[in-house]
Amino acid sequence: MDKQIKIALPKGRFLGETASLLGSAGWGLDGYHKTARLYRLESQKFPNLSAKIFHEKDIPVQVAVGNYDLGICGLDWIEELLVRYPSSALVKVRDLGYGDGALYIATSRSDAATVYEAQANPGIIRIASEYPNLAESFAVNLRLRRFSVFPLWGAAEVYPPESCDLVLIPGGAEEQLSDCGLVSVAKVLSISTFLIANKNSWETKDLGDILASINNKPVVSQKQPSSVEAVRVPEIAGPHFPKVAESIVRLALPDGHQQLPTLRLLNKAGIRVDDYTSPIGNRRPTTNLDGVMIKVIRPQDMPLQVANSNFDLAITGRDWLTEHLYRFPSSPVTELLDLKFGKVKIVAVVSKDLPVADVYGLRQLIAEQPVPCRVASEYLNIADKYARDNHLGMYRVIPTWGASEAFLPEDADLLIENTETGQTISRHNLKIIDTLFTSTACLIGNTDSISSSSQGERIKSIIETLRIAVEDVQIDNH
Repeated sequence: MDKQIKIALPKGRFLGETASLLGSAGWGLDGYHKTARLYRLESQKFPNLSAKIFHEKDIPVQVAVGNYDLGICGLDWIEELLVRYPSSALVKVRDLGYGDGALYIATSRSDAATVYEAQANPGIIRIASEYPNLAESFAVNLRLRRFSVFPLWGAAEVYPPESCDLVLIPGGAEEQLSDCGLVSVAKVLSISTFLIANKNSWETKDLGDILASINNKPVVSQKQPSSVEAVRVPEIAGPHFPKVAESIVRLALPDGHQQLPTLRLLNKAGIRVDDYTSPIGNRRPTTNLDGVMIKVIRPQDMPLQVANSNFDLAITGRDWLTEHLYRFPSSPVTELLDLKFGKVKIVAVVSKDLPVADVYGLRQLIAEQPVPCRVASEYLNIADKYARDNHLGMYRVIPTWGASEAFLPEDADLLIENTETGQTISRHNLKIIDTLFTSTACLIGNTDSISSSSQGERIKSIIETLRIAVEDVQIDNH
């Protein structure tokens, strides 16, 4: 019997408290902290225990498929998996007692209504969330007549009321939603941090000492998903957002590390955006552009949101535009302007220990193996096309949500990833065997908006203003 035990540990929101818990248990995982640069850890207390650090959303999947015996993550991501795949080989072992919060159904303060009013609405109820499975389950359980779920990478709070009617969103308390101009209409799930196990590992491996070191209480599954709790709309203070006129151009700007270069380009173009790189995370900055409304969202979400006509223009990466167009070739989204910053390469990566130098060598190696090639990536459609175009035989694409380098070599054979310098890839004992394409930031738009009589001229003016600014930047750099 395999005595080796593997546990998947979270990055992000629960890392600090999880590290404290495991530290007090004496596991000796010295490399598990907020500035961790390595994803693989060995326990000094349990010789047969090894750990790997993942994006939290990946952990339930990795445990369910049996790549890891144990995992620690939030109940929200566990239920997001189980509501779609209820027969998954996943055991909720125990509530670890920290990270309390909830998932709320919320709406804009401008459109505040109860869940009962949503049930009676004869139109399509648009729900946006990074928890699309739980959002769909909510809509079905509430028996909404007609609904549409928009999957997101995050920043759901900025979508109502213009881009959706409801959001399923996490929060520590309902009052926090008011700062975003939202009000809760239902609580869908109470959240805390859970220890989970693979069902087969739970039944066949001796996990007793490891579990006892964390908590000596009886091993029980303590929390279950909450039933939908209707919430009366309170009278709260908060911003009110008026309806957007058809002539208004809706522009999406990126959050994260692309904010500063985006702001520099806008400043070069004479476009003022107030409070864009806000320390309080303002996602509705104002601008001196007449007739333009701005929201700050995730670059990964922009192509689909532009395609759905929730935005007319957006600044994203060519990588995410390509990812979208590979899935939806007839999408009404097009690249309008190469903005020349944010340059990264989309590359194929394998372990340095793999005896291949290029994709042809990988193809030959895979042909000799009886199992499918495992391709891990945030870019599911780019990865799928690459595997098909390069005739990698039987393969399966494994979705990841960050920290993708952790998957090689134990949990994937090939990684499709972006890189600026390749240093992170090399530091994790990986090597690049192919470059798919180079991506830079670009302005994208909805073709229907561009041809619109009410928006077209304003959009063309913005494109031309940014084009001149890009050319000026290129001249300055030379």
